[in-house]
Amino acid sequence: MEYLLIFISAIFVNNIVLSQFLGICPFLGVSKKVDTALGMAAAVAFVLTLSTLVTFLIQKYVLDALGLGYLQTITFILVIAALVQMVEIILKKVSPALYQALGVFLPLITTNCCVLGVAILVIQKQYDLLTGVVYAFSTALGFGLALTIFAGIREQLSLVSIPKGMQGTPITLITAGLLAMAFMGFSGVVKLA
Repeated sequence: MEYLLIFISAIFVNNIVLSQFLGICPFLGVSKKVDTALGMAAAVAFVLTLSTLVTFLIQKYVLDALGLGYLQTITFILVIAALVQMVEIILKKVSPALYQALGVFLPLITTNCCVLGVAILVIQKQYDLLTGVVYAFSTALGFGLALTIFAGIREQLSLVSIPKGMQGTPITLITAGLLAMAFMGFSGVVKLA
């Protein structure tokens, strides 16, 4: 039951983009088309889950064991960057088709603050390994859901007549705010600290 609550909460109630404001750069930058949004969502789901697993193990068995907890942020940044590069190299060799599909998005994930944010949140919330991975995957699904919905709305907005002063960034930010308010409607569904 705990995993189900974490799953629902991470996707809808505490959405990483719309509630915690992490990952705003790709949310605004890669959300012009649904196809690119889905590609980015898949890449983030893969990297976010894998990096949370690796950073959790490094935190527990290296940083905490050696009393180097103060190096958490810099260590996590280096691990995530190295992990993304490794995934990119492996995908290039093993599956060129998947590399072509995700290859454009993998370098962007290195600078996606939601990946670092989730890795740190898993440690701060004192999750165990399985709970942390469930939380990371659920958070990635929530990111993907918000990104895909936002991309669909932006595609529709490109087909309608918008006043000149509202075109571009203003309508994008207003739409993101309305989407965040819509997701706030889920806050009564799950009460989770």
